[in-house]
Amino acid sequence: MPPTDVLGGADEWRRAVAECRRLGLPLHHDRPKNWDALGAVSTVLAEVGRDARVLDAGSARYSSVLPWLRLYGLSDLVGNNLEFGDDVRRDGVLFRYGDIAAMDFPDGRFDAVTCMSVIEHGVPQEAFFAQAARVLRPGGVLVVSTDYDADPPDTTGIMMYGRPVMIFSPDTIRDLVQLAADKGLDLIGQLNLEHAERPVHWRRTGLDYTFVRLAFRRR
Repeated sequence: MPPTDVLGGADEWRRAVAECRRLGLPLHHDRPKNWDALGAVSTVLAEVGRDARVLDAGSARYSSVLPWLRLYGLSDLVGNNLEFGDDVRRDGVLFRYGDIAAMDFPDGRFDAVTCMSVIEHGVPQEAFFAQAARVLRPGGVLVVSTDYDADPPDTTGIMMYGRPVMIFSPDTIRDLVQLAADKGLDLIGQLNLEHAERPVHWRRTGLDYTFVRLAFRRR
């Protein structure tokens, strides 16, 4: 899968689901999220390999990326989230408390950082990209996915998880890529922000949109 991509239609996430089944990867319960998770795992394996030390920033215990990487033989896997309490190790993955905008990991601790469907929930973007760049070794990769639409629906007054709902536009995605570059993170692949459909439906808000997945390499 391309390291940087937009989910163009429902057929694409259905193909990702079929590929996960073929590979024997347990499916994410929210079927379109298998598309961005599979792309993230593909990028980590292709760019930094099976000895990679990986952080899933803002991870949930039901997230797919770290368990899937474990199945590929990776062993240094960490997920952090402000909602976690004491450290818990489950199926070879360490889940620990942590703020993705103020991480306490040493410089260069990881070969790859993933952050899936998190930054749209009120994350301070400049602080996050600065921290991701800091905890990555030179040459390491960051993979971010988020909600996106070429013509975003109006989300005024819609709140989820205590924050206003945000769906990125082409301009705000370009700003994000520039912000990452300013922190030493260069985009991998081509930024094509067009999509034919809105294949993602958030039932709790009634919104239709899509996903974008962005991959960066640490200078």
